[in-house]
Amino acid sequence: MNKFFINKQNGTKRSGINNWLIFLSVVLVGFGTFLTPRVIHAAATQTYTDQFQNSTTTLSGTSVTASMYFSKESYWNVKKATFNLSYQASQLTNKQTSDITVTVNGVKCTSFRPQTGDGTQTKEISIPTKLLAADNQLTVTGQIETQKKNQVVQATQTPANWLTITDASNVSFSYKLNQADTTISAFYTHFIGDDTVNQQRAVLATADTPTNADLTASMLALSGTSRTISAQANQVQIERWSKVQADDGDYVIMVATYQELPAIFKKVITEDQVTKHAVIKAVTDKGRHYLIVTANNDRLLKRAGRFVANQELMTESQQESISLSDQTAIDSASADLNRETYQLTDQAVQFTGTGHHEGDYYVSLPNDRTNADGSTVSLKLKYSDNLDFKRSLVTVSVNDTLTGSHRLVRGRINGDRLTFKLPRGTALSNSLDVKVAFDLALNGANQTADSDSPWVTIEPTSKMTVKSQQSNDLLLTNYPTLFIKNETYNHLAVVVPKTLNDQDFKTLSNLFNLIGSYAKLNTGSIQFYQHPSKTVLKNSNVIAIGTPKQNPLIKQLNSKLYFKYARSWETFKSNEKLSLTSSYGHTIGTDQLLRSPYNAKRGLLVVTGATSQATYLASTQLNTASTIQQYTGDAIVVDTDNQHTGYRFKKNKAIDRALTVKRNLNQNTQLLIYLGAALIVIIAIGAAIILVMKKQGLLKRGGRSNDK
Repeated sequence: MNKFFINKQNGTKRSGINNWLIFLSVVLVGFGTFLTPRVIHAAATQTYTDQFQNSTTTLSGTSVTASMYFSKESYWNVKKATFNLSYQASQLTNKQTSDITVTVNGVKCTSFRPQTGDGTQTKEISIPTKLLAADNQLTVTGQIETQKKNQVVQATQTPANWLTITDASNVSFSYKLNQADTTISAFYTHFIGDDTVNQQRAVLATADTPTNADLTASMLALSGTSRTISAQANQVQIERWSKVQADDGDYVIMVATYQELPAIFKKVITEDQVTKHAVIKAVTDKGRHYLIVTANNDRLLKRAGRFVANQELMTESQQESISLSDQTAIDSASADLNRETYQLTDQAVQFTGTGHHEGDYYVSLPNDRTNADGSTVSLKLKYSDNLDFKRSLVTVSVNDTLTGSHRLVRGRINGDRLTFKLPRGTALSNSLDVKVAFDLALNGANQTADSDSPWVTIEPTSKMTVKSQQSNDLLLTNYPTLFIKNETYNHLAVVVPKTLNDQDFKTLSNLFNLIGSYAKLNTGSIQFYQHPSKTVLKNSNVIAIGTPKQNPLIKQLNSKLYFKYARSWETFKSNEKLSLTSSYGHTIGTDQLLRSPYNAKRGLLVVTGATSQATYLASTQLNTASTIQQYTGDAIVVDTDNQHTGYRFKKNKAIDRALTVKRNLNQNTQLLIYLGAALIVIIAIGAAIILVMKKQGLLKRGGRSNDK
């Protein structure tokens, strides 16, 4: 326990001798606190469920395979892990010959006969804890057969051979926590843990009346934590210090300039320590864990915020406290910034047995980029020689877009390299699902079930090459990547009210948990303002938050808004898209993505409502990637019943119109070449016809011959 949390006792005045004895005792206890290891009491058993990111998937064929991924926190002492499989098998499935096998990290755990019926079936499968790693692959393979026992294998598959794995499937853990020690790395590891965030035990706090530097440093720190959280629904909340109610097991990051730092933290960080340095210090009291981030000036505080945003530096900090100067290296590594090639798997993956097999492999693009023509998937395969090579093939699709199929070839069984080109104009998101499907058949039409099983292996040298380009749409489909460049903040100015209330902090939590998850590097430019200059507005992408009465910039922008305020500033007016009563307009919140009136090549997002509660409602549609994907326009309206609607106002969506013209020309270069060649041919044919007609004298005197 840190002695700065010990409060002075009330009571009668003691004698001088007693006071000296008490002082000596406190000193000895204080030394004992630092010399004696902290005692960690055994925590009660806790539970956490890791939901797979896979959507509901139907696997067709007599032989099926599906892969799922889950993680385990390093500080868990796992007592029990359970795979909860939610599935439905074909009603024609033969229970005597069909089976499902579960494999974890390449080791088979269990096999069972699938149950059939009209509804979804569930199966609890115990996972041996010794197989668990930090990142885990769980594979479900099965034989879904409809023929009777001892019947020869059917020559062709039918639509009746299928297995559906629903998105309700998950892995649940029962574990005890290994409590964090007082190092920065231990605090950070626990703070970003999915269980900590999911159970709302992770909080980022700042001063009750934060300065712009406090807010900027806080959002930088939040960016570093939000991008490491795997589940979208899990968010770190931002609160003012007076609202923080820390309980046993909670983790709190406190970011503030030293002048704004609560007095309780000034007991462990003296003013002398922050004279020329920023300080980051981990402390623990009665099971509550704190990370203090402070400095004596705005510049160093922002550097400290960037340090917290660097995951590598935080996990490497094996000490209780660090001091940062202007010379301390804090920037994130950017070696993969212009990366184009992505490995599909880091180990060989084998599929065994006749029928249909599928494997899913995930590729993440930089969040501010989109697919360009020329992307390819390259597979390196090995397979058995007992295949029917006329009927065995591999099919590749990307985000459910078919890229092509290819037969397996006998002469390449020890090393087959296949390349699949994505169709021109294919639209890809930042997360790519590369699905590789095999249909394997034995050589001979009537093989028995006892025949040697065919197999195919995907080698680790398999890869995807992605050609990408900077996004150029000024629509919500490009949010928040509009404010990101090279995976970091792109000159972002955030304009907030001078005085922030509780609803405003909740609004900031929603916005920056999402934006921060896209800012993978800590080197970008972000700054908070109350009254930005015209120069700042001209050179920045802008987010304005609050009511028009709170935020003068929103009042100034009213004529540019799609949903404009009435003169009272208490309600929105009707427009060509939506009729509004004054009472209803008072309660709704709006998100409006404008072309900046200060710079036509910049975006300006206004998150606003007539009340702070309405502004918060608007922010609820900008808090997760899955939520914002619902909207394709440039405005959102949300009411108190959570009825939300998207609208499109601007006709030209391009941020840089000249860039759009250039890209269109580049994308249609081949077409232009063909058109040019065709035009040349037409001109040549026309010229030839004219020459022939002249030679024959058909062009003279209306086409009559001049011969006498």
